[in-house]
Amino acid sequence: MCKLTVLGVFLTVTYVYSHTYHLGSCPIVEPMSGFEMNRLLGVWYVIQKTSTASHCITYNFSRTDEPGQYQLEQDSQHFILGLTPLKHDYKYTGVLTVPDPAVPARMKVRFPLSVAGSASYTVLATDYTTYAAVFTCQKLAFAHRRSATILSRTKELDKMFVDKMRTKLSSYGVDPYDLSIISQNECPGLPDGVSEGVNIDINPETFSSHNIGEAVRKTGGAIADGVEYVVEAGKKVYHKVASSKEDLTEPPSNPYAVRPMDSDAEWLP
Repeated sequence: MCKLTVLGVFLTVTYVYSHTYHLGSCPIVEPMSGFEMNRLLGVWYVIQKTSTASHCITYNFSRTDEPGQYQLEQDSQHFILGLTPLKHDYKYTGVLTVPDPAVPARMKVRFPLSVAGSASYTVLATDYTTYAAVFTCQKLAFAHRRSATILSRTKELDKMFVDKMRTKLSSYGVDPYDLSIISQNECPGLPDGVSEGVNIDINPETFSSHNIGEAVRKTGGAIADGVEYVVEAGKKVYHKVASSKEDLTEPPSNPYAVRPMDSDAEWLP
């Protein structure tokens, strides 16, 4: 199977297409009371989602090694590649965190392509075995972008539950008519063992310095080593500026000394 790391417009379009933009602040949406994240874990089928042309969308919630942190893997058939006969599988993985353990249904989510930072991720309602409704919102300078999703444990959800979730969204000022109906029929996917097709996998490690170096290394080891070193060096510079512990305009005492790189430094946002 051919694995691709996809950059640029193709992925940007994918990311913004499942949101709607509105002026002002995010609407106040009440999180579900008595929510238990452990019972929400596992695979869910997306039945309806805000403004998207993709189909065969599934969510998979799983634990991570960090307490209060979870992984959300979104798997779908990309709407652009879906116009071609190319077999493909598009995975987009983000990280969920729980800022306040007292309100576990109100979370934050961060995806690799989100240049504006994390977004709120609120579970409005679920019975854990049949349906669930989720609302996300991200603040911008003078506006916000939002997305609502209705989930089901099976490929089809009884209209009674769909209408119940749409009514709940409407009560918070979220227009249910912004939601697209997601088809779960004729979903080809790429079963295990299939050697042809395209697997697009965007996850929190996709743009790490190591993975960038590995991608370039295939075209030349020396160039790749340089890319990885420069990326790590960039982290070092930002760390020093952020901590303000040293004047970077002053020359080092030994300009030929090799200084250790700080692996815990952060990316410049």
